[in-house]
Amino acid sequence: MSEPPGPGTDVPGPTDLEKAPGTPEPALRGSGRFWSARRVPAGIVALAVLVVAGVFLYDIAAVRAHRPAMRWRRALARQLAERPLDDTWVLVGAGVAAALGLWLVGLAVTPGLRDLLPMRRPHPDVRAALRRDAAALVLRDRALEVPGVRAVRVRMGRGKADVRAVSHFRDLDDVHADLDTSLADAARALGLDRPPALSVRVARPGRKG
Repeated sequence: MSEPPGPGTDVPGPTDLEKAPGTPEPALRGSGRFWSARRVPAGIVALAVLVVAGVFLYDIAAVRAHRPAMRWRRALARQLAERPLDDTWVLVGAGVAAALGLWLVGLAVTPGLRDLLPMRRPHPDVRAALRRDAAALVLRDRALEVPGVRAVRVRMGRGKADVRAVSHFRDLDDVHADLDTSLADAARALGLDRPPALSVRVARPGRKG
């Protein structure tokens, strides 16, 4: 018969029991979208700004050295001074500049890398993602394991997997039900932050000739 713990004995509380060895920690939040570095647009913008600034700096330095300004800058200044704001070329140039500005703003505020699907984070220091083609390949292989499935085509989106299967025997409803079960398990096993919704269709192979 066990004795009650003495005054110097530590009794494990609920917090200690929750942190007992071997107890799995709850999964943390997802990895979140991965942001693209946008190296090509950033490089193009930086190069354009460098060239334009260099040309204007050279021209300003030449004027300060009592040399005439470049012909193109004099022509540009005259055109900007003489053309009205409702001129066609002024409107076209403003539209192009606005479109380029909106494009750059869109690149700056959107993550990009749409081909990467964020995965769950089992540890706060770990971030992982799965490529769409790899996820589609996993679902395709799992679908081919279903009896009666002859061919499968999987198109993987950010939140939906479109599965088209061809069955050469068995009832189509039975094949469809097995595919729903198998693909749902496979989608959960991918470990994605948001498991994709499944759209499954099963058909007979087309006739030859």
